[in-house]
Amino acid sequence: MDAMVLNVLHDLKKPDEKTGKPKPEVLYGRRKMRVWLQRNGFPEISKHTVDRLMRVAGMKGLVRGRRTTTTIRAKDKVRAKDLLNRNFSTDAPNKVWITDFTYVPIRGGFAYVSFVIDLFSRRILSWASSTSHDTAFVEEALQLALWQRRSERKAHVRPVFGTIHHSDAGSEYTSQRYTQTLALEGLIPSTRTIGDAFDNAAAETVMGLFKNEAVAKDSPFRTGALDTKSDVDDVVVEWVHWYNFDRLHSTLRYCTPVEFEELYYDEMSGSLPDEVASKLAA
Repeated sequence: MDAMVLNVLHDLKKPDEKTGKPKPEVLYGRRKMRVWLQRNGFPEISKHTVDRLMRVAGMKGLVRGRRTTTTIRAKDKVRAKDLLNRNFSTDAPNKVWITDFTYVPIRGGFAYVSFVIDLFSRRILSWASSTSHDTAFVEEALQLALWQRRSERKAHVRPVFGTIHHSDAGSEYTSQRYTQTLALEGLIPSTRTIGDAFDNAAAETVMGLFKNEAVAKDSPFRTGALDTKSDVDDVVVEWVHWYNFDRLHSTLRYCTPVEFEELYYDEMSGSLPDEVASKLAA
């Protein structure tokens, strides 16, 4: 079996004929790689075997860096209370959305990328990019998330009206225009404590993943320099699709975000096998 697994690991590292980059799964550490291998033909493989063979293949997974703050704190404004209090778990989609943005250096400045994420599944509902970080920029991401959820036609989908919208205390999110949009759309604002990243840790995690997995110089999603916002957009499109549909998440019991939501809706409709339902509830 060792030789077969090593062949698979080397195939992950092999440059793609079109992009010249390896497959995104090279980012996985031992735990995720073990689950990925179990899903791809090696159900009995042990963590020790994975650890040993990854070393032989010269693979160690991604080491995350630290994130730099990009938002500008709003001064002397009335802010919404923190409704989460660091409780980053919920039992259904559309109960809590979290949002944040980060930056990518480009020629002559920065490209800013904003994400809206469903806390239940960690699914990225939408993103928007801009060369300036103003209210219109983050509002575009919000409107795309609203469109995404309202266009879904599933049984047992919770309405967007009444969803908690959790962000940091940046002026982009506390502006009159943005708070009015939240009110008109029926979203309940929640704002983290100023200067405390742990109060929006779930969003900070996604921002960190984006910086380390998608735009780092050795990223499997980059095919060259990120000179323009368009270059950044190309990377975001590829990474978000992989993140939502293929990336295994330890917080989701090693499911993907889309898979986790589908399992939830299957369980709500009674079509989920008992053994799978009990595993999700564990």
